[in-house]
Amino acid sequence: MPSPNEDASDGVQRIARRVVARGHVQGVFYRDTCQREAEFRGVTGWVRNRTDGAVEALFEGPEGAVGQLVDWARSGPRRAVVDSSEVDEVEPSGLTRFEVRG
Repeated sequence: MPSPNEDASDGVQRIARRVVARGHVQGVFYRDTCQREAEFRGVTGWVRNRTDGAVEALFEGPEGAVGQLVDWARSGPRRAVVDSSEVDEVEPSGLTRFEVRG
């Protein structure tokens, strides 16, 4: 059985990144657009609004796809204004889909 760092179907190395975007990021379809972008790239994980007004996401998948999604998260959808973002490297946990959380 492959580790969470390796995709079972093709042996591709998986990485994971946690992103927190701050600014005008809630109420602008950030989470819904993030889910579409993630699914388009084959990235698993989740995205949620935080009580402090930020949006937090976890992206897991092939390095190139996760990197593209991290880049997207730094600006978000058209109506968002991302003032700052932080990106942390985390261990992949073997997530199998992308979901929007509360």
